[in-house]
Amino acid sequence: MKKLVYSLSILLAFASCKQEEVDLIVTNANIYTVDDAFGKAEAFAVKDGKFVAVGSSDEITKKYTAGNTVDAKGQTLVPGLIDAHCHFFRYGLQLQKVSLEGTKSYDEVLQKISDFIDEKKVDYVTGRGWDQNDWEVKEFPTKEKLDKLFPRTPVAVKRVDGHALLVNEAALNYSGLSETNFPKNITGGEFITKNGKLTGVLIDRAMDYIKMPNTSTKEAISGLMDAQKINFSYGLTTVDDAGLARKEIELMDSLQKTGDLKMRVYAMVSASQENLDYYTQKGIYKTDRMNVRSFKVYGDGALGSRGAAMKKSYSDRENHFGALIYSPERYQQIAKQIAASDYQMNTHAIGDSANYWVLKVYKDALGDAKDRRWRNEHSQIVDMNDFELFENVIPSIQPTHATSDMYWAGDRVGADRIKGGYAYKKLLDTYGKVALGTDYPVEKVSPFLTFYAAVVRKDLDGYPESGYQMENALSREETLRGMTIWAAYSNFEENEKGSIEVGKFADFVILDQNIMEVAGEKIPKTKAVATYLNGEKVYEND
Repeated sequence: MKKLVYSLSILLAFASCKQEEVDLIVTNANIYTVDDAFGKAEAFAVKDGKFVAVGSSDEITKKYTAGNTVDAKGQTLVPGLIDAHCHFFRYGLQLQKVSLEGTKSYDEVLQKISDFIDEKKVDYVTGRGWDQNDWEVKEFPTKEKLDKLFPRTPVAVKRVDGHALLVNEAALNYSGLSETNFPKNITGGEFITKNGKLTGVLIDRAMDYIKMPNTSTKEAISGLMDAQKINFSYGLTTVDDAGLARKEIELMDSLQKTGDLKMRVYAMVSASQENLDYYTQKGIYKTDRMNVRSFKVYGDGALGSRGAAMKKSYSDRENHFGALIYSPERYQQIAKQIAASDYQMNTHAIGDSANYWVLKVYKDALGDAKDRRWRNEHSQIVDMNDFELFENVIPSIQPTHATSDMYWAGDRVGADRIKGGYAYKKLLDTYGKVALGTDYPVEKVSPFLTFYAAVVRKDLDGYPESGYQMENALSREETLRGMTIWAAYSNFEENEKGSIEVGKFADFVILDQNIMEVAGEKIPKTKAVATYLNGEKVYEND
């Protein structure tokens, strides 16, 4: 009998020490969990695509075993990064078109277009990225040189912010227009003219009159795959794609289901009436990788092209105020329809007038409703008296806009109004959270540039020496939260991602340096060593 009892005790002891089999174990890491306490850890275990334990290396290795183990060797590890406002689908398409980013003159733009035509042998040139504010002559280009160089090939290339379009006469003719035959009075846009003739630059809704070649499914898929590869290389595991057509969402969803597109997408549906009717009736559509529950609305244009709606005249253009894209009544109609559904309203607002009107429309539509999490995208120039209107609205902001615009934004709006510009800390203090993104391809994809701009508020040359309006800089903890858990919150996804906690998706990135401690000027040089989604390695830096 004693032998039997002894044998049973040995078996029970052995059973109690038996390790649990999991899919992945990571040890010896400098982990920022980004939980409520902003805690630290050394290791975790992953099973079935989710974190099942987080703790010290000793705790994890004693309890768990896995065929796939990673010794992080002290490297910093953070939750998978979320870009809370970008144009993932559009960026992929842009990779298939002429890129004009970084051009320093109109002549360089023309040369890139010429080279693109020679290489691709296209019948119609489209692309994006020029910015006259980066040129020595900081004025909008005109189409004369385009017409001379490309008399029979239509050219239609967007400004970096997507709110201005440069076209030649061939593109106008393709669209049934000419330099003297075009709509004279339109709402929410402008055909820029000189001596009664089109210069070739169209602002906001005027761009709708230009016919573009259709995108093939093959081209769209190639673009998505290219965009995914680049995003994973920066540690991004979720993208909030701002302004998608139904067919684009359905294409991405189909590619996710086949396993080709692994990226998680929070889809903001373009708020056409057709889309509003379809999706509010259909209801929220949610999978592990696709979340369709918001509408993207345009409030106004961009500051760089003076399309942003301002309460008072632009400081550098007398009697010019920019414009709302729609009539005030239309915003009320849209908000009322969305408020009656479970959907979120996310509105692009740049100028102080647009910000005020959008926030007022939100307040009128929502009343006392809580936790609707409607978002104000960009929140760029806000009247100092209007910040309190963000009390129930999430500021969705892109820090690199501040460091891209700081050279000329003050001239656009003047010394007094710029105090309410790019005021990220004040927005955070008002709402309590901010969702951080890039707005790529308007800016670059790198979230490390976002981190740098939010915390250091300088350009890559270290200008200005003391930082730009540093009273509105964010701390490193606030910035990392804004790129992870707060961004997840803005998507109603904080219970499934955004932090390294038990039960959440095992999305994480290993970094080559500690962005929470490294010198500020070194932050932009940060690289993703490896990116994991659902515990699967989707990128490794060779």
